[in-house]
Amino acid sequence: MNEMLADQVAHTDRVAGFVDVLRTSEQWPPVEEESGVDGYFPDRRRLPLPEGPITLEIAQVQRGDSGRTRLPGDQFVLVLEGDITLEQSGVQCALTAGEAGVVVRERPLDWRSDRGGKLVLMRYTGGGGAGADGPVRIDQGAPLAPSNPPAPDVLIGPTPACRNHTDYRSGSGELVCGTWDSTPYKRRLITFRHYELMRLLEGSVTFVDAAGREGTFGAGDVVLFEQGGGASWESREYVKKIYCTYRPA
Repeated sequence: MNEMLADQVAHTDRVAGFVDVLRTSEQWPPVEEESGVDGYFPDRRRLPLPEGPITLEIAQVQRGDSGRTRLPGDQFVLVLEGDITLEQSGVQCALTAGEAGVVVRERPLDWRSDRGGKLVLMRYTGGGGAGADGPVRIDQGAPLAPSNPPAPDVLIGPTPACRNHTDYRSGSGELVCGTWDSTPYKRRLITFRHYELMRLLEGSVTFVDAAGREGTFGAGDVVLFEQGGGASWESREYVKKIYCTYRPA
């Protein structure tokens, strides 16, 4: 990361290990024209992250905007405001505020926004092919199946009951998107070997990083956990979230 970008990130409300996306994104640097990617959302800001297969951006689209492009990676799209319609391989996915979906790599993508909108975009350019033929909606109402709770050695107190539904998995298996919920629990700080973008649907969670800095997030908030960072977790009520996770194979 160069000194200019490091300085810009340092002056956001950023806590090491996790990023409050909604509070900091206006201070992310604008994205220059992207080589080889035409017809894409033109007004974007990107969080400076280490070089790798993950990028995180905020895009602003205007009423009536549209375009056609072909992306070099799978991309999770979360709508904060307004609407976006995404179409690939004859499959159309119309999203409004609070909804999310995934568009796949190397296939023509047509998009339009009837009312304009604000989007969070997490792109994965790692190996493997697409995990679907066209766009996939994150189904927030899908039935959830029991999933593994945190490891016993990091828990402080009772083991929670966790559930999950996976809507999208990349061809490599490294990018996974879906919905997850849990009963309340507390765990000690762990170091993340993955990236995870999450939007809380219900409940609230408090995180504390290695420097003792604290952040509490509730329904509607959007958080990025950074690979190589770390944080504890404490939820005192039921929590539900949608997520996009990159975990190296």
